[in-house]
Amino acid sequence: MRILSIDDDINMTELTAQLLRGYGFEVTGANKAREAIQLVRETLPQAVILDLRMPDMDGRQVCRAIREFSNVPIIVLSALNDPDMVASALDSGADDYLVKPVPCQVLVAHLNRLIKRTGRLSLVPEKLANEWLPSAGTMPSSPFEGT
Repeated sequence: MRILSIDDDINMTELTAQLLRGYGFEVTGANKAREAIQLVRETLPQAVILDLRMPDMDGRQVCRAIREFSNVPIIVLSALNDPDMVASALDSGADDYLVKPVPCQVLVAHLNRLIKRTGRLSLVPEKLANEWLPSAGTMPSSPFEGT
C-alpha cells in the first residue's frame, strides 16, 4: 500500500517511512506542501499522513487542495491537541486526526481502517491533470465548495 507522508520536518518523514515500511507499506515523503499536492496527483497514494504546520501552506489548506481532485484518506498527525484545531482539520477534509506521539501500531490500524473503508479512490480527471497549485489566498473556504 502506497502512503505519502507530509511533514516539514525531514526527520519525521524519514522516521514515519522507516516505521511504516516495517509493516509492509511503500512510503514516500514530502517536506513542502505544494510538492506534496503534486505527488498526490502523480503517485496516487492510497493514504496521506499530514502534519498541520507547514512553511509554505497550512495543513488544512493542503487538505482542501487535495479534496479538489481526490478522496484519498488523509490522516492528520500533529502535535497540536486543541479541539478547535481538530475540528478545523476535519472540516477541511481530513478523515482522521491523531496527536503526536502516536504508537506505530495505532497509526497502522488507522491507516488500514481508512484504506479498507475507502476502497477504490475517486478522482476528478480534469483536475488531476491540472498543474494549478493554489496560493494561500485562492484556497476555497470549504473542501466541497462548488460541488
